Amino acid sequence: MFDELHEECGVFAIYGSQDASVNTALGLHALQHRGQEAAGIVAMKGEVANFHFADGLVADNFTSQKILKKLEGDSAIGHVRYSTAGKKNARNYQPIYAELSHGFLALAHNGNLTNALALRKKLINCGAIFQSTMDTEVIIHLIARSQKNSLKEKIIDATSQIEGAFSLVIIHKDGIVALRDPHGVRPLSLARLGDSYVVASETCAFDIIGATFERDIENGEMIIIDKDGVKSLKPFEPKSPKFCIFEYVYFARPDSVIEGKSVYDMRKNIGIQLAKEIKIEADVVVPVPDSGVAGAIGYAWQSQIPFELGIIRNHYVGRTFIEPTDRIRHFGVKLKHNANVTAIKDKRVILIDDSIVRGTTSKKIVQLIRDAGAKEIIMLIASPPTISPCFYGVDTPDKKDLIASHLSTEEIRQMIGADYLGYLSIDGLYKAIANTVRNDENPQYCDACFSDKYPIRLIDKIGVEMPLFEKINNDQK
Repeated sequence: MFDELHEECGVFAIYGSQDASVNTALGLHALQHRGQEAAGIVAMKGEVANFHFADGLVADNFTSQKILKKLEGDSAIGHVRYSTAGKKNARNYQPIYAELSHGFLALAHNGNLTNALALRKKLINCGAIFQSTMDTEVIIHLIARSQKNSLKEKIIDATSQIEGAFSLVIIHKDGIVALRDPHGVRPLSLARLGDSYVVASETCAFDIIGATFERDIENGEMIIIDKDGVKSLKPFEPKSPKFCIFEYVYFARPDSVIEGKSVYDMRKNIGIQLAKEIKIEADVVVPVPDSGVAGAIGYAWQSQIPFELGIIRNHYVGRTFIEPTDRIRHFGVKLKHNANVTAIKDKRVILIDDSIVRGTTSKKIVQLIRDAGAKEIIMLIASPPTISPCFYGVDTPDKKDLIASHLSTEEIRQMIGADYLGYLSIDGLYKAIANTVRNDENPQYCDACFSDKYPIRLIDKIGVEMPLFEKINNDQK
């Protein structure tokens, strides 16, 4: 995946474990692909909260015995962050926490609220003091100001007023609460580890600690985990499912199972469908690593064209470690990728990636293959053109910076320098994942990035007043 379309965030929670913080750190490490900007863990030992936050990767900040010993507790929640709402600074670390009338509470959020600004303005007008620029902080304030009696009721009251995408884990002195928005845009699952219960954004986080997957948390479901076990509630009005289809295309780890589907299998299916839609003669199928690998395997199998690792990725390079100048800027791609000349020289190469966002890096990759002596470069994209930004928890460029929003496929082909460019159709994507065509009237998934059709109203974006939350004050009943 290229051109600066970034993951969202990942959340993890565990209840009833002597090694809660260790398991949380391991779980977050497995979810690192969902956010590399910062990480945080909050652990509870009785009514005492212990926490640690740090910029950067989990492995660089949560592996020392000193840190893990500091995070005492038999329950914990954690978060890996890529900022989707809120600037990059320490005030925006998650889990976010506060002392409320029912005691300490911390919350971690994957997703993005579409009415956060509207709510924030009303809260500030009522005297609320915000410490961050995150949309997530709105939820804490709504819980704190709710006039309901129990913490469970306060959480329901608060989350009934928010709109958008939210998969949440909450920790307090008595246990863990996890809930998912009524459309189920972002993933959230439940597992068992001995006598402990675990919640995470993806099942790969269960695998790393040896937990056994039990089920996905359902759309609009709230589960309470405490000394009495797991209790399930359905506090929200049912709404049509709108799981993010791009989780299958790119975001989720390929070894995860989401909504009952193997992500790896779905990506192979996408490659198979791409080969059915675009039949073209070539000598080798080459994936852009790592995002194009499964799709390329599927394409090669269906087309019976040999699969080759024509691009080798350097796994030891994260961010560019040399500040680029005009003279050395062209080395940026080669720091991470190098052409495998023997696999592609004098050959017609089908180059497969999951998407093109801005087009700048795709252009460099195509040039890399051409410089290695490829006879012809056919670039195929294992998804439809990305024409619209995401407002549900993915950090995407503005619409004007999405190349497919204003250029035709032929214009993009010329811009990136390929000899041929083709995309998977949106119906093809649905066939690969759901074995059906897209319902144009009520799509089975959220596919706004491909269709420009947003299933949840964008209140902050279009300035529409929200009918709920007409009054926030101490007289609220």
